[in-house]
Amino acid sequence: MKKNYKISVVTVTKNSEKFLEDCLVSVQNQSYKNYEHLIIDGNSNDNTIDIIKKHKHGLAYWTSENDKGLYDAMNIGISKSEGDIICILNSDDFFYKNCFKIVSKYFLKNPIDFLFGSVMKNRIYHNFFPEKIWYKFNVYPSHSISFFIKKKSHNLVGKYNLKFKHCADRDYIYRSIVTKRLKGMATKKTEVFGKFDMYGISSKLTFMQKNIEEIKIRINNKQNFFKIFFIFIVFCFYYLFRSVFKKN
Repeated sequence: MKKNYKISVVTVTKNSEKFLEDCLVSVQNQSYKNYEHLIIDGNSNDNTIDIIKKHKHGLAYWTSENDKGLYDAMNIGISKSEGDIICILNSDDFFYKNCFKIVSKYFLKNPIDFLFGSVMKNRIYHNFFPEKIWYKFNVYPSHSISFFIKKKSHNLVGKYNLKFKHCADRDYIYRSIVTKRLKGMATKKTEVFGKFDMYGISSKLTFMQKNIEEIKIRINNKQNFFKIFFIFIVFCFYYLFRSVFKKN
């Protein structure tokens, strides 16, 4: 067993000037120093590149070129990484100072493939419930900030699937838990990894956009058809009920 895991942090940027500096500084200020930070930029045309260059001394790798979107850029960053443990850090999120120290402690003490830490949104989100994944994808607090996985375990799961434009991370978690049966755990509620932006990409999806893609993920992963049909009907009734309730 290793005594000192190297952590690879991959950040994808695209016109991210508003929050990027806080994101970069949060990595550089970690109390645990055995890490590398990689940035994959999608050819930004604002001040993002200037901010990256300002902090390039703290980066193991960065590039700016056209890609096929968020999840393609994540795949590129992971392929360039050299650490033992991988994390995705969105450019509008940031870590708290002892995040990596907590991560290292859990991987050293437990025979796990992945770890979920608590995160701060509008409140603290904590724990994950893999037994609920057959009907509910919210089995973890968030993908960015909280999710750390061993690179050898990531290689078993494979890349993010680019056919899912909005929710490839949920497909990835489904494959990790259901298909590959990887072993994971959550930190204590008080062990908060960082702050998650409430107004990111996922917050802009409509209820139906998100749930239709989640149904496609279940079909692609060969979940039982009757369970998928049941989930879809429940989603539709919930959507209609909520719409009527709002009007009244």
